[in-house]
Amino acid sequence: MTTFELFRSTGPDVARTKSHTPGSIAVWIFIYAELTEFAFFFLAFLVAKFYFPEEFREGPIQLNTLAGFLNTLVLLTSSFCVARAVQAIKRGAQRQTVIWLLCTVGAGVTYCLVKAWEYQWNEARGITARTNYFFATYYYLMFNHFLHVVIGTCTILGTAVLAALGHYTVDSHDGLEGAASYWHMIDLVWILIFPLIYVLR
Repeated sequence: MTTFELFRSTGPDVARTKSHTPGSIAVWIFIYAELTEFAFFFLAFLVAKFYFPEEFREGPIQLNTLAGFLNTLVLLTSSFCVARAVQAIKRGAQRQTVIWLLCTVGAGVTYCLVKAWEYQWNEARGITARTNYFFATYYYLMFNHFLHVVIGTCTILGTAVLAALGHYTVDSHDGLEGAASYWHMIDLVWILIFPLIYVLR
């Protein structure tokens, strides 16, 4: 089963019997698995920080904090957009649903562009994954989260196509809610990453 198939709506029968939890059980198992993965990344980061305090104290000063701040704004905006998309489909406003989903896709693309600029900025200053332990963990976390943003953006784009084709209705939109929940997870992880990597010394 692909990531995209995971977020397809399962039809009106499931919609009528679902609980108040958005999306399906399969989606939430997937989300919890992803959160567990990131939890291990954060644990590894904290262990490395314990063993190399000087590198982790000086590392954030050398990062492009503006890029991190811009991406924080972008992802917060994207979560607002996808939440509006869910509200729109619940009202039966198909066109607005598609527009808000495409805005979310635009935010995902913007995040990737800002991240590409940040990587170029680092490279120009000789910062690589081999610079020291801080930057090794920085790139590991950043690249992993970047991949999740790419996957999430593609998923939301597929969801927008399905919404435009009328696949989701007021009574059956589990797939859209599942995709939105996954996107909120990506946003939540970034909210933890930003202070941990860019701010805290």
